Formats: sequence, structure tokens, C-alpha cells
Amino acid sequence: MNYYRQSAQAFSDSYLTKLQRRILDCPYFAVNNLNRDFVKTKGFSVVFRRSHLATVTERFPYFERYLAQALLPDCNAFYLNPLLLHAGSRVDPHIDRSLRSYCKTIEPPAVVSVLYVSVPEDLEGGELILRSRQRQVGQIRPQTNLLLHFQGDLTHSVRTVTQGGDRLSLVCEQYSLENRQLEDIPEFQLESRAAAVPAAKRLGKVR
Repeated sequence: MNYYRQSAQAFSDSYLTKLQRRILDCPYFAVNNLNRDFVKTKGFSVVFRRSHLATVTERFPYFERYLAQALLPDCNAFYLNPLLLHAGSRVDPHIDRSLRSYCKTIEPPAVVSVLYVSVPEDLEGGELILRSRQRQVGQIRPQTNLLLHFQGDLTHSVRTVTQGGDRLSLVCEQYSLENRQLEDIPEFQLESRAAAVPAAKRLGKVR
């Protein structure tokens, strides 16, 4: 992969409409549980091993079609999160290592996959900027139904949304871990700031 690749019109319109509705209606959807790089954003996160993919699709059946198309066969651990930005939202430059809270030796993911579920036509800002060693290697303007895969070790950011409605994407960090690292990753774990998630689900490891 040459830094990133894109697929336009990746899914049917009916699937995207259902996906958007189910994400926004999900009781775990709240002010983001992600770190301070994610400014004025909303979402929730699902951590899982490939061995528990069926658990994810049972709990969140509307993710199944996305996961079937996006997941790489040689990856075995995943960090999945819907991400909503609106006017005033931005994501500051960072490299994804979201599973590091479970295993400190984890390197960046092999690939990060992003589906733009809903992008308003009047959106201003919200572009994804990709950098490799301070050199810009990509600028992606979000478009509804665009599926993007980019190298997991790239520094990336999202420019401030200055105008338009909600920009909703579905992001999956895909890791290829050694067995000793994989043992530290929950088989299935929800992360959310919503009151609907019991503390054991937010903080504990489901094994």
C-alpha cells in the first residue's frame, strides 16, 4: 500500500442510512472516550480480538457488513470506533496506538480503515491530513460512502470543521500482534462515557 488507498461507493445507500441511524441511536454514543487529541467529538469504542468477531456482530449487527469488507486477514486485534465531528470539532496530529492502554509494548496498527458514513454537502474543513516524518503524504476530503485504508504508522489529523452539519465516520485500527501481546488484549470490551455502560464494561476486561 502506497500510504493509503480509497474505494468510492463502498456500500449501498440503504446500508449507510441504517448504519448512521443505529450509531446515533446507540446508548453508548456520547462525548468521546478518546484522548485529548479529539476535540469536541462524540463516539464510543469497541476493542476485540478476531476470535470474538462474532460477539461484536451479535452485539452490533449493523457493523457486520463494514467489518466483513474492511478487516484484513492477517490482523488479529482491533479498535473500532464511530467518530462524529461537527462545527468546532477537530482531531489534533497523532499516531494511533489505542490498544496501548492494555499492552504497553504495542506498536502502531498495521492499517487504519475509515468509512465516511455521512458527510454534509456544505461541509467546510474536516479534511484528513496524513504525514510521514513531517512530510505531508495525503489530504483526503471526506465524502459519503468513501472507504479509506492508510498506513497505521502515519501521523494524522482532521482539520477543524468550520461549517456544515455532522461528519460521521467509522474507524478501525487493525493490529497484527504476537501471541504474548494478544494475551493482554480483551477478547471483547466496550469503552464509552455513556451512563448506559456499567463501570465493569468500561474498565474491566471481558475474557
